[in-house]
Amino acid sequence: MNIDSHQHFWRYSAADYPWMSDKLASLRRDYLPEHLVPLLAGAGLHGCVAVQAQQTVAEGRWLLSLADQHTFIKGVVGWVDLQNDHVEEQLAELARHPRFVGVRHVVQDEPDDNFMLRPAFQRGIGKLRQFNLAYDLLVFPKQLPAAIQLAANFPAQRFVLDHIAKPPIALGTLSPWREQVRELAKAPNVWGKVSGMVTEAKWDGWRSEDFRPYLDVVFAAFGAERLMFGTDWPVCTLAGSYAQVHGLVDDYTRALTAESRAKFFGGTATEFYRLTA
Repeated sequence: MNIDSHQHFWRYSAADYPWMSDKLASLRRDYLPEHLVPLLAGAGLHGCVAVQAQQTVAEGRWLLSLADQHTFIKGVVGWVDLQNDHVEEQLAELARHPRFVGVRHVVQDEPDDNFMLRPAFQRGIGKLRQFNLAYDLLVFPKQLPAAIQLAANFPAQRFVLDHIAKPPIALGTLSPWREQVRELAKAPNVWGKVSGMVTEAKWDGWRSEDFRPYLDVVFAAFGAERLMFGTDWPVCTLAGSYAQVHGLVDDYTRALTAESRAKFFGGTATEFYRLTA
């Protein structure tokens, strides 16, 4: 299967999506499975992983209901309150569904750069493995040191770094992101998503060569066997079309072997999230 390992669905309301500021006004509408179908087909993709965009358990239930209706939604990464004393109950409920494959928290918005190292949060992370769930790391570069420590604290837990940690592509700056990503990639229990890059570039003026230094870093650090393709649709549409986002990395990866490309565009995501057809 060729897989988009990172995209979102929502029925828009201002109350449910307060993070959609005026700058993100174009996202203030419904984005549903029927809108994604032709985009997947155009890119030669067979399925997707739907990732949380709200920090509610209810959204996870809704995403799983979409997966029941649309077989191309191969997995759902939802949210649970990892710091809650009753997190096991939340995990047990969602994990009963075979398409529930992972958990994510919007750590990038937490003011404490060491949020992931809090005892309550780590206690919740420690519950994931018993439900066979992965964890998506959504962080800014300043939070990478905590991510490195978290991965070391839980060597048996599967982690994946979303959006290559959102480096400052618009500025063309590599350090200290480069060195920290290399350090994180040393942990064999961490994978990476090549996703969400265009919104870190200049929205109205990026060029494909702007991304090459960052792609060179992550492909050297993780190798194609621990990287997976994702679009971050519809958020990516702020800076580029679905076809442009796919084409950007499709062109870059043409230097890889056919086997490595197959892993990058689906095999790795299928294995990591333990997706089924």
